[in-house]
Amino acid sequence: MAEIQPLRGWRYNPTLSANIDAYVSPLFDVVSAKQREALYRNPLNSIHLSVPRAEDPAGAALARLREWEASGIIRQDELPGIYAYYQYFRLPGSAREYCRKGFMCHIRAYDWDEEVVLRHENTLPSSVNDRAELLARTQFQTSATHGLYRDADFELETYLDEAMRSPLVETEEDYQGARDVLAVIQDATVIRRFQELLATRQVILADGHHRYEGSLAYRQARELAADGRATGREPWNYHLMYLTNAAADDLRILPTHRLLLELPGSLSDAELLARLEPYFTIIPQDDATDLPEIIAGKRWAFGLYLGGQAFKIRLRPEVHAQLNWDTTEAVKNLDLTVLHFFVLEKALGIIGPDAQRSWPGVAYVRNFTECLQRVDRGEARAACIVNEVSMAEVEAVCHSGAVMPPKSTFFYPKTIGGFLFSSIADEEAGNLFSDFFAVPAQS
Repeated sequence: MAEIQPLRGWRYNPTLSANIDAYVSPLFDVVSAKQREALYRNPLNSIHLSVPRAEDPAGAALARLREWEASGIIRQDELPGIYAYYQYFRLPGSAREYCRKGFMCHIRAYDWDEEVVLRHENTLPSSVNDRAELLARTQFQTSATHGLYRDADFELETYLDEAMRSPLVETEEDYQGARDVLAVIQDATVIRRFQELLATRQVILADGHHRYEGSLAYRQARELAADGRATGREPWNYHLMYLTNAAADDLRILPTHRLLLELPGSLSDAELLARLEPYFTIIPQDDATDLPEIIAGKRWAFGLYLGGQAFKIRLRPEVHAQLNWDTTEAVKNLDLTVLHFFVLEKALGIIGPDAQRSWPGVAYVRNFTECLQRVDRGEARAACIVNEVSMAEVEAVCHSGAVMPPKSTFFYPKTIGGFLFSSIADEEAGNLFSDFFAVPAQS
């Protein structure tokens, strides 16, 4: 199954690391334009490597990378390791502090059909191409994707906890309110145990499908150029990933609601309700702010906020058999598939997943209050409030070989960029460390 390798990580120098909050960056699509501009104003922020802004973005990133290497802005660790990465966080309205425990390492960039790394969503080719080009020019990875393995015995957490007794660097509070802590494991015996355990596991890709496919595209291009001479051990075979245990109770998946910016054919509110009625029981509610609580834990139940009125809508079980999309039962049983089929397709006439992905009339919004406010301000016609997807549902879909509707999962908190960088440059090959940690090729 999954082959992982330690890496000689690149990190900000000790002086800068003492103020690491100024240099880390979030994933590009989870912050506002105003927050992004503040990051770009800092010439040493990692966003200049992860999402460069220039006429030639990849070229600009490469020039900045070489400058940072030469001036010692970033430095490479002398020894290879597996990097423990903990995120401490709280959820809104809860006093409990969670700690998501995981580690960053290199993982072989497996093709999807090898069924070692499993996906749960589709990607946009243009975005994959952008990530592949950036990787090809810089041979540098600035933010780890997020993968999930399952270990009910929690064996690796013992080693991670021990490493965390001597942290390398930590944030005070990142953009999402989490505290991030990094440590390293460089004991060869322990690293081998990590390798042995992951060698018996599949990995579900939670976050970072475009970056992972960018690594796949780059690896495939290098293999083609090698014309049969590749050994499979070259650095470009590997990808930087943050791995967490799917059996842990600190793995949170938050819901992403659907905001209907328009109703096709100038439908009135009453006409929309009439179109929903054959498929859903529709119950008016007194207070829209109660919708998440009203639908919580109920299968195929949604909140609908329309024209200042709140409704609980729940699929009539007998109509579920009408869901005839060409996908697996695991996907058909998802709340979000029910919503997309019976609301977007049946009620609104947006036929099929491909048309729905490209339809500009739907927006994906994580903040519940924002959904209500945008409807009240007239920026949207309706809001569809949903429950979160469970980890069991994610695993069932991935193992079925299918993908979920777009924006189905929001794993929280997100990893941050700039905490640890990874080089897959050609000069990383051929050292004694890579020979020592080599894993026999799988048949």
